[in-house]
Amino acid sequence: MSQPIHRFLHGIFPAVCILFVVAGILSPAAAQNPRWTIGMSQCNLGEPWRVQMNADIRKAAESHPEIRVVFKDAQNDNLRQVAHIEEFVRAGVNVILISPKEAAPLTKPVSAAFKKGIPVIVLDRRILGNDYTCFVGADNRRIGKAAGKWIVKTLGGKGKIVELKGLMTSTPGQDRNAGFREGIKGSSLEVIFEADMKWLEPNARKEMESALARFPKIDLVYAHNDPGAHGAYLAAKAAGREKNTIFVGIDALPHEGQMYVKQGVLAASFEYPTGGKEAIEAALSILAGKKVPKEITLSSRVFTRENIDKGGEWLSN
Repeated sequence: MSQPIHRFLHGIFPAVCILFVVAGILSPAAAQNPRWTIGMSQCNLGEPWRVQMNADIRKAAESHPEIRVVFKDAQNDNLRQVAHIEEFVRAGVNVILISPKEAAPLTKPVSAAFKKGIPVIVLDRRILGNDYTCFVGADNRRIGKAAGKWIVKTLGGKGKIVELKGLMTSTPGQDRNAGFREGIKGSSLEVIFEADMKWLEPNARKEMESALARFPKIDLVYAHNDPGAHGAYLAAKAAGREKNTIFVGIDALPHEGQMYVKQGVLAASFEYPTGGKEAIEAALSILAGKKVPKEITLSSRVFTRENIDKGGEWLSN
């Protein structure tokens, strides 16, 4: 081999390797001559919970060299996520996993893929209709209701509440709101301020600053996720009012919500499991020719200072 060609190959090979590592496109199983390809479209990676979902999917796939997972990040863009599904269909992937940004815009492409015979597993956020193979997720309405009942009990049935909502065009945001309102029904709790913080901590902090400026007394903040609850706490702390307010969130990731509970930042965090492991298990069953349930509902726990060292408390039916 001539020296110029040798130098060219020597220089380009590390660059190509780095490209694939940085892109994070393939799971480790991809290097072992996989038989099946699974396409995963994540609505965004700006939320720690979604980063954890991808990590759980990747970890579950690692022990199955017969599959590889192609990950795509829609960056909170519906059109980009629609394009992901269309790309997966053209590429002929064997199974599609999707956690949709919003229900309506993703319904048509998911339905089209499903009708072409590609199994589709929907995670966390639903689409409209039933044109999918399997839905994996926890019961957000039930979690919201459990949070509402816990808040009623904690505050003795009365108090002033701030509700910081997740993206209200998404089904989890809608269900966590509806369940919460059902849980506090009949009490004397008053929701004095509510805002859509779109799951993002900086938005929650900004909305909480507005609430603090308007209301001299806020007994509790119910946020639809733990980053939202943490953002509200930071705003209250900056105003010197964090000690007079209780903060409650949802997600309960070990390194986030559960940690905040241990630190005393949150009074409670309600678990919302990612479903990553269960999605891979369902995909493997489908690839093996087995029938999977239309709905896989994941169990949830509540973590408080009193029970966190015992692994939390499972929500009752």
